[in-house]
Amino acid sequence: MSEGGLGAVLWDLDGTVVDSEPSWFLAETTLVEGAGGSWSTEQAIGLIGSDLNHTAQVMRDNGVAGTNEQIIDALMDIVIANVVATEPWKAGIVDALTACRDAGLPNVLVTMSWRRYSEQIPKLLPGLWAVVLSGDDVKIGKPDPEIYLVACAKVGLPPARCVAVEDSPTGIASALAAGVPTVAIPNIAPVPAQPGLSRVASARELTIDVLRRIQAGETIDTLGGVKGDVTGDVTGDVTGDVTGDVTGDVTGDVTGDGSL
Repeated sequence: MSEGGLGAVLWDLDGTVVDSEPSWFLAETTLVEGAGGSWSTEQAIGLIGSDLNHTAQVMRDNGVAGTNEQIIDALMDIVIANVVATEPWKAGIVDALTACRDAGLPNVLVTMSWRRYSEQIPKLLPGLWAVVLSGDDVKIGKPDPEIYLVACAKVGLPPARCVAVEDSPTGIASALAAGVPTVAIPNIAPVPAQPGLSRVASARELTIDVLRRIQAGETIDTLGGVKGDVTGDVTGDVTGDVTGDVTGDVTGDVTGDGSL
């Protein structure tokens, strides 16, 4: 622990703050199937937490035409429409963000999603965010530590005085590589126990006391024998033309087993 104690909390977006992974899965499936291909849950899980330029290249490898920017825009059209329409916040997240703000701890959004999407979050949850960092703000995406190092610099703190909250192995690797004490809330991708990584079932467990203990060097793992093996259906619904207008109507159906 650095002297001074906990100074800020750094939050991943997709799968941590908002339950948007089903929308991403749907968007990827829509583009690939529209190009005549097929897209599996396993392929979608493999992209969780990735840089969107990497996602666009994978889409292209699966037959989707267009530049990276065109593909990313098409994906984000679907995701933004669904998130704005449904506001699917993860359990306990609004209370946790509010508690951090009220304790004088800046909440920093640290996401690989691009700003056109991430800037919607402070509009939907106003007054809770000190800094928003997006994938198009950095040169190298997660699991590289760049975005977490930039986040710490933005709030003027060394990494050891912050705590990162992540849901995926890719994001966890990024935060740990930056030297930020990290707590995982496993979502779709399994997060096995590992030395120095805290794990909890939901943001309801992230009290200010727990966050301070994690920053101080304590490993808190309330999942025990679960070892991050998250199971359940991954479902997401939205309709619309991915190259034009996208609505938030919940009428589609993409389902997959989220376990590995």
